[in-house]
Order: sequence, then C-alpha cells, then structure tokens
Amino acid sequence: MTVTSVLPDVQMFLDRKHGLYLDGQWVDSSVQTRLPVFNPATGKVLSSVADAGFDDVQHAVASAKRSFDKGVWRDMRPSERERILLRLADLVERDAEILAQLETLEQGQSITLSRILEAGGAQSWIRYVAGLATKITGQSLDVSIAMPPGARYTAYTRKEPIGVVAGIVPWNFPLLIGVWKVLPALAAGCSVVVKPSEITPLTMLWFAQLATEAGVPDGVFNVLTGMGAVAGAALVSHPDVAKVTFTGSTPVGKQIAEQCASRLARVSLELGGKNPAIVLADADIERTVNGLTMAGFLNQGQVCAACSRIYVEAPLFDRVAAGLEIALSGMSIGPGMDPTAFINPVVSRPQQKKVQSYLDRASEAGAEMLRGPQVPEGDGFYIRPALVLNPDDTLALTREEVFGPVMTLTRVSSAEEALAKANDTNFGLAASLWTNNLEAAMKLPPRMEAGTVWVNSHVMIDPNMPFGGIKQSGIGRDFGTAWLDAFTETKSICIQH
Repeated sequence: MTVTSVLPDVQMFLDRKHGLYLDGQWVDSSVQTRLPVFNPATGKVLSSVADAGFDDVQHAVASAKRSFDKGVWRDMRPSERERILLRLADLVERDAEILAQLETLEQGQSITLSRILEAGGAQSWIRYVAGLATKITGQSLDVSIAMPPGARYTAYTRKEPIGVVAGIVPWNFPLLIGVWKVLPALAAGCSVVVKPSEITPLTMLWFAQLATEAGVPDGVFNVLTGMGAVAGAALVSHPDVAKVTFTGSTPVGKQIAEQCASRLARVSLELGGKNPAIVLADADIERTVNGLTMAGFLNQGQVCAACSRIYVEAPLFDRVAAGLEIALSGMSIGPGMDPTAFINPVVSRPQQKKVQSYLDRASEAGAEMLRGPQVPEGDGFYIRPALVLNPDDTLALTREEVFGPVMTLTRVSSAEEALAKANDTNFGLAASLWTNNLEAAMKLPPRMEAGTVWVNSHVMIDPNMPFGGIKQSGIGRDFGTAWLDAFTETKSICIQH
C-alpha cells in the first residue's frame, strides 16, 4: 500500500502556533483560547489555530475597510489586478502539493481528490476569475428626459465594487470554496475578510500568505479563524460589511439572511441539497452505475451537489441495484493520505455521529440496506458506505440532507412518477437525468426543480457554468461570466449638456 509522506513544509506549518492573518501579516488573537484541528483519519489533534473574538473581528473588518477606502486595490488598473491574481494562481500551482496535503490531513478527503479538484481546481478557478477583472462593463443609455425644454442628456452605467465582503467557508472543500469566496470579490475590486470553518482552517491560512506574496495589498485579504457562533456571527452582523457570501447548511443560511436583511446588506447563499437522479429504462447501465457511484460517494458524500436519491424505472431497477452493490462491495476504505482508498473518513466526530444516526433510524424502521466493507478499526471518523433500497418517503434519511456516504435507490413505474418524487423536496440545488432518449433529455430537465441539471453525468462543475440553488438551496449564482455582478453595484450617471 502506497502512502504519501508528509512534506517538511507541511509538518512545519502544522507545528506552528498560528495567529490570525490581518493586514498582510500574522497577528495574535485577543483571545487566549485555541481551537484544535483534528486529523479525521486518526481522530488525533493535528494542529491548532487562534480562536478569534469580537475585537479580532473589529480589527479584521477595519483593516479591510481602510484598504477599500484608500483605494489601494479598487483603484488599481484592472489589468494590474488581473496580473496579481494570475500570479496567485501560479503560486497555488507551485505549492499545490503542500495545499493538497494540508487539505487531506485536516479534511480527510483523498489525496487524489485534493490534488486534482482542490489544488488543481483552485488554479483553474483563479485564472478564470482573474480574466473577469478586465471584463467589467457598464452600458451607454439613450434617455428621453423632457425637461428643461431643449436639454440633452447622456447617461451611462458603471459597475463599482460593493465594499467589504465577508466570506464564510464550509469544511467540505476548504480551499476550493474559499477561492470561490475570495477571488470574485478581489477581481471586482473589493476587500475581503474570510472565516474558514473552525474544523478546516489550515489551507486558507496558507492561501492568505500566497495572496500577499502575489502582490495583493495589505488589508485587502484577511483571514479570521474562530467559531461560527462568535467570530462568524460578529462578522456577518458588522455594519461595515457590505456583502456576505456563505456556503453551508440551510438553517445557518436562513439565520445569515435574516441578519443581512435587518441592515439591507447584500447576501449570496449556497445551501443544502437533497439531490435526485432519475434513471430511465433506456439508460446505459455501465455509465449510469459508474456515474452514480462517483456522484454519491465523492468525498464521502460530503458534497453539496452529491446525488443522494436515485429513482429508477422498474425495468432497469434490478440491474442498477446489482451494479451499485458490486461497486459498494469493491470500495477500498482508508485514510485520505492513502491514494488507493476510495472511501475516507468523514470530517469530524460530530459529523460521523450525525450520519450514523440517520442509518440507525432507518435500520430501526426496517429499511433494506446494502453496506460497503467494514471500516478500519481505531479512532478515525469512518462511516461504512450505504445504499438504502426503496425506503419509506417519510424517513428522515430520505427527506433531510445526510451529507455522508449514503444513497437511496427507489423503484418507480414511470418517468412521471420519478419526476414527482424528485421534485418533492424543499431543496433545489442539483439533479441529474440518465437516458439515451434525446426527447427525454430535452423535455425532462426543464421540469426538474434544481439550479443545475446534468444529463448522463452528475456533480461535474466548470468555472464557466453558473452554479447555485432554488427553493431552500440558496440565493444567487457563482461562476460564469456574470459572476462579478454579485460583488458590484450598478451606478447610473446622467449628464445634462
């Protein structure tokens, strides 16, 4: 078994007594307590970070506000901002293995995934959004203002950076989603304060150093580590924060929306999902089984867009079930630093207990369940992958976001029944359709209630394809050519002449 060894730079970073990253430098927190960072594969403490308090939040926001008001970043030529952000992508590429190892050690995910999707994907997203820095445009407007008589007007709009942006980053993809919070704000000319999850703060701290090295001015990009209930709440409610961008659970997202509404701050929310897949009887069985296995168990199912519910037309149900059972039985389980392991630990002990509680309640209710291999013995946060067959629609496991290596597989009589069941949820983040029928591929996706619908694929994203949810899965869209619109305000200018 090949196990990746930890790089010396990674070990030195783990051993360091981390402070907060404010004004382009490390500073001590005003609070003496520290937060442990655990290795999910062992359950042991990996490192520790500062636990930011209220005063630290004030310091961070003041730093960002000061840099914004001075215009050291927002007034920079767009091409210069683009150059610095492209340099940041180069530095992420240089330190890709360091970032990948930090990500795996603190989050638990496969080192292969960390290398390809996190460190590798971060480079792609940074380069894409850096290019948008020089594509911010307004419009010239023909207006018909009739007063005073004989007056002529020229009007136009311009996009201006919104101000200080607070980015709240979840624990499932700490680096990549952190980039999604930071980079569009920077490209638009904003200043940023980021609070990574207290569970997975390390990669964002390393990334902050790279931003300074790339040339991002001091105070423009700040990182607070701390608890959501303290540092996160103080950041979201701060009067100088013009916009909050949050990825996480729907309950927390609702709280943030209420706080922002009370002071009319802008907000973008990418929240939970209970994402369905509809498999029609004509679907290619091999492609479907392979695709759904990846869609449901990537990163142990800790993916907001992961497939969690599968509805299969009756003629193909037994073959899909048999294929997924074979896939389950063949899954290798082990630590993320072992590149041969397909299933790794979930991120934390509380997450492990939460996922297991869903499975226990389903078992107590008599649900039929197929399980993957036994997990390694020890203190790691492992969950045996599970496929629940034809569960009752009232089970918590079928209604709520589990966020673990669990999928349900349900037999349906028709595409219409599958569609009704797929749409019967409060969520609407993502969905997929599996078919070789062109007519079905064109007609069904518009009727599927989700922000993204894949056909013969699932969970694959791209910087140029907008992503976000409907219903209780969120507000706003990330990615795409209009990405920076959410970080700017439109100003109309009207000149009489």
